[in-house]
Amino acid sequence: MGPDLLLMISCIAFLFVIFALVILSMALKIVREYQRLVVFRLGKCVGQRGPGLIMLWPFIENATKVDLREQFLEVPHQTTITKDNASISVDFLIYWRVVDPVASVIKAQNFAAMSQGIATTTLRAVIGDIMLDDVLAQREHINTLLRTKLDEVTERWGNKVTAVEIREIVPPREIQEAMTRQMSAERTRRAVVTEAEGKKSAAVTVAEGDKQAAILRAEGEKQSRILAAQGYSEALQQIFSAAKDIDAKTMSLQYLDALKALGASPATKLVFPMEFTNLLKPLLAYTNASTEQK
Repeated sequence: MGPDLLLMISCIAFLFVIFALVILSMALKIVREYQRLVVFRLGKCVGQRGPGLIMLWPFIENATKVDLREQFLEVPHQTTITKDNASISVDFLIYWRVVDPVASVIKAQNFAAMSQGIATTTLRAVIGDIMLDDVLAQREHINTLLRTKLDEVTERWGNKVTAVEIREIVPPREIQEAMTRQMSAERTRRAVVTEAEGKKSAAVTVAEGDKQAAILRAEGEKQSRILAAQGYSEALQQIFSAAKDIDAKTMSLQYLDALKALGASPATKLVFPMEFTNLLKPLLAYTNASTEQK
């Protein structure tokens, strides 16, 4: 066998290996967990395959890879008119994922562009039925309306809109200035109300303190009077108890001491009540009895 023949055989073997590798690469596909292959056999869709190792008939079957992971579509600022004829600019995000790989390949050529067009039209329809104040205050409600309307349209394409999030709503400049003034006035009002509430609370606290102090003073005075009355009553009881043990003689001696004190005074006139002689009778009787005994 000559060298030329060996070289030709080597080239044929090399070409065969290359052809086999190409055929093998066309026949075997590795599909990840989050992917699916939509298979076409001679132009006709025969379903989806995956995940894992997939084998296709070379030159007979070909496949389109579909990603099942959730994706987002950014819709740039869109100018819309509210129900009260206010021009606003809105931008938002659309979150979506493929739920039917076959339908997403067969029924929609460019889902992102189609979704953006429908989202823009739907946004204008939704905003056009809402007043400006409601647009600014009911962002979550608008998100829900947009998601529901988009989902109704995109469902037939094998895709599902999972969420719509408005990122920014830009009202006209004059409305922004009015809103700024309103916010400033509202903050001023809240500050005044807070200050008034603070003063009211302080006044109530002071009044409550004065009330408690007055009550405590009144309680103290009451207790003091009660204790004084009790002391006076006890003193009277002691005097009464001592007076019960005093006889007529002792009383007469007390009267004489009183006369002695009156006599020592510089007064030139002394007035004695008529009952004074009656008070001295027991003393005179006691004196006479003592004399007779002697």
